[in-house]
Amino acid sequence: MATTPTLDAADSLLGRVAVAAKLITIEQLAQATREQGRPGSTKNLGDVLVALGLLTPVTLRKALEMQKSVLERAAQKQGVTAAAPAAGAKPASPAAPKTTPPAARELGVETDANAARAHAQSAPKAARTASPAAAASARPPAVTNSQSRIALDRGLDALLLEASGRGASDIHLHSGASLQLRVRGALVEVPDTKITIADAEKLILPILSADERALFEKHGEIDLCYTVKGLARFRVNVYRQLRGLDATLRRISLQPPTLDDLGLPSTLAKFTNFHQGMVLITGPSACGKSSTMAALVNLINEERAEHILTVEDPIEYLHVSKRCIVNQRHVKRHTESFARALRAALREDPDVIVIGELRDRETISLAMTAAETGHFVLATLHTDNAIRTVNRMIGSFPPDQQDQVRAMLSESLRAVISQRLLPRADARGMVPALETLVVNRAVGNLIRKNETVQIRSIMQTGASQGMNLLDGSLATLVKSGTVKRENALLQAEDPKLIPGGK
Repeated sequence: MATTPTLDAADSLLGRVAVAAKLITIEQLAQATREQGRPGSTKNLGDVLVALGLLTPVTLRKALEMQKSVLERAAQKQGVTAAAPAAGAKPASPAAPKTTPPAARELGVETDANAARAHAQSAPKAARTASPAAAASARPPAVTNSQSRIALDRGLDALLLEASGRGASDIHLHSGASLQLRVRGALVEVPDTKITIADAEKLILPILSADERALFEKHGEIDLCYTVKGLARFRVNVYRQLRGLDATLRRISLQPPTLDDLGLPSTLAKFTNFHQGMVLITGPSACGKSSTMAALVNLINEERAEHILTVEDPIEYLHVSKRCIVNQRHVKRHTESFARALRAALREDPDVIVIGELRDRETISLAMTAAETGHFVLATLHTDNAIRTVNRMIGSFPPDQQDQVRAMLSESLRAVISQRLLPRADARGMVPALETLVVNRAVGNLIRKNETVQIRSIMQTGASQGMNLLDGSLATLVKSGTVKRENALLQAEDPKLIPGGK
């Protein structure tokens, strides 16, 4: 029987102790957790704080000692003998207090028997050595249970800060159930956080404006973005269900990411060089499509002097105008629909049109028209590979229109990037796996002739043009030991192509 995954709260406790001891500010902790939470990051919180210059090796060691003291006191209280400190860490001073440090107590740091026992059992194992920047400071042993409870009565901002510190990409507020966090792709229940209907309404309703509250009351659901200053933006979906009010919040960084931040190959940057045509970023929900598109938009914004117009629901990443003029429109706030915004866009002199999602036939038609009329279109689509993306675009239209659509698509489509996010084998975040289709003359002919099934063979031999299949990307990740074979198999088109792994 599968067990519910638990949170590693060691980094969360370290950050809270460092703030309580006034070694760093809460804004600096937010900066560090944001950096640590980037896809592909493998650093622990102590390394990140040192790398950012927020702590020195000496102050990091001090914070680790305070953290160790909290764990030892909890272990002693439960009759568990605390394990010896990791190699390279200073022993606790004989004068160390016999109670939880006051600074940590002010933050509500609590420990329980399971956390202390897990610490005592895991400490004898070889500790991971931190980076040279941390001056060989050792990371505390992983703790298999939550060390500090998330309080629901301190408001939404405090809850989001704590959840982000635990590495959550999504936060689920569910009336009548415990708080749930999605960490490294898996939902984790946070103990002692039973959410009542009153709790949910107290947390969520205050972030809605009067107009948003009216829309929510009318439709029973609403999409919006909420910003916690110094921490992150959160894409929020609020909805009513059988037991009351629910909300799902997805974390979005305050600044648009780079390809390197996302662990994506720099070769994707070439797809920003088009001045006409369409590039699609596809994949299932929560695979990082919006982040990849934001990274490409940011590249255009930095390297070209043009007009970028985005149409989103809601606006996720905020793009300030750099070399480009950037206008961002929120569907149902600034415009009635994607289709209406795209019709208007053709009269607003854009060079680049960014579409948050191709949701329906009308939006797809207008996107292809924009690409044919001299605009560069970037858009996302919920399809799981490149060939199905082409078929989905064509299949959205009635049979008597599909020949015309094939002709349009063969001329306007430039590339399809299909991606997945997989948990890293070292449990330090997520890593992307990509499938890339470049629409050259051969691919265009296959689209026009309704022979898309043959595109796969071109992708297998098109590495020199930047093409690759998802299975090839998954196989590379397994061979390198970056992801576990069982996780790769869940995403593979042909499991036989996935090697045994390391």
